[in-house]
Amino acid sequence: MSETIPAELASARGTIDNIDAALIHLLAERFKCTQRVGHIKADLGLPASDPGREAEQIRRLRGLAEEAGLDPVFAEKFLSFIVQEVIRHHVETAESRQSE
Repeated sequence: MSETIPAELASARGTIDNIDAALIHLLAERFKCTQRVGHIKADLGLPASDPGREAEQIRRLRGLAEEAGLDPVFAEKFLSFIVQEVIRHHVETAESRQSE
């Protein structure tokens, strides 16, 4: 059975698909930047995690979320997930540099 999707729904879904694609591309760019940070930290012997910077970013992004009408708790969870992944990459980079 073939269902016809109303034009308004199809349009809204198309917009969501475009936003999702933009988010993926933005995340890829962000991870390219954090990869560079990981190499710099490894070269300087700095720890993978920077709790002060992370807390500052959480405060900043919670404020941005509130201004944008996005749940700040969700924004914090999202950022925390990303930061955990970045730290994992930084640890791997540091370990790789140590073994060279």
